[in-house]
Amino acid sequence: MNKVNTAVITLCLLGALPMAASAQNGPDQGDREFSLSGTGSSDQSFDSGSFGVTGDLGWYLRDNMVVGVRQSISYASIQGESIKDDFWNGSTRGYMNHQFLNGSARPFVGASLGGIYGDGVKDSAFAGLETGLKYYVLPKTYFLGRVEYQFFFNSTNDATDAFQDDGAWAYTVGLGYNF
Repeated sequence: MNKVNTAVITLCLLGALPMAASAQNGPDQGDREFSLSGTGSSDQSFDSGSFGVTGDLGWYLRDNMVVGVRQSISYASIQGESIKDDFWNGSTRGYMNHQFLNGSARPFVGASLGGIYGDGVKDSAFAGLETGLKYYVLPKTYFLGRVEYQFFFNSTNDATDAFQDDGAWAYTVGLGYNF
């Protein structure tokens, strides 16, 4: 009886392989995506630290090109010998990314444009270049790693110099879903 059960299970699994192989990972044109990412840091004694959350909502113009809106919020608590302060900051931006490859691993490059505001920053506009990787663990669910270089400016005249003189790196790791 065990041999018959094993044979039936094996045949069912072998029959399902073509369907599993044809299941596409990733989005199709017209799909949307939502991702939630986080970041954080602290000093070694945990007296000072920061954390942040970023949410993305995007629309696929093509299977490999997504445009969307990204909202970030962060909190920092700084404590030193003569300083104790808390800061809340946020940023809102539009983005466009181009993904490469069609397998589970999908590297991407893109750009963003938006504004940054809050207690610990000078309110200003920024533009950014970004790169990262989406790794699909299920047909519509992925892990996300992204690096952004953002440069800040108050007017279009400042934008050229700001790329070299007034920039910052932003790193995020998170999860996303296509629907």
